[in-house]
Amino acid sequence: MKNKIITICGSMRFSNDIMKIATELETEKGYCVLQPVYNIENKSFNDNELKNLVNAHLQKIDISDAIYVVNIGGYIGKSVSEEIEYAKNHNKEIFYYE
Repeated sequence: MKNKIITICGSMRFSNDIMKIATELETEKGYCVLQPVYNIENKSFNDNELKNLVNAHLQKIDISDAIYVVNIGGYIGKSVSEEIEYAKNHNKEIFYYE
């Protein structure tokens, strides 16, 4: 039986929480979890690099069964709102952490 593939969507301000949640989803639920790229070096990305990151994340959503929105304190920023809309338009299940 195939387990769900889930892409995590959430603000980078929650990156530590997202990593913990990803581990829980894989170990406790058996999901295959795709995560955003973490900019741990605080690198400045140029426009092309940002476009590539966005496109890669949307491709993760494309191959997923669902997205898992990490919205601690109810916070959902512009990018995550756009990812939710994208997932809805592509008939993906949407789960919310909060």
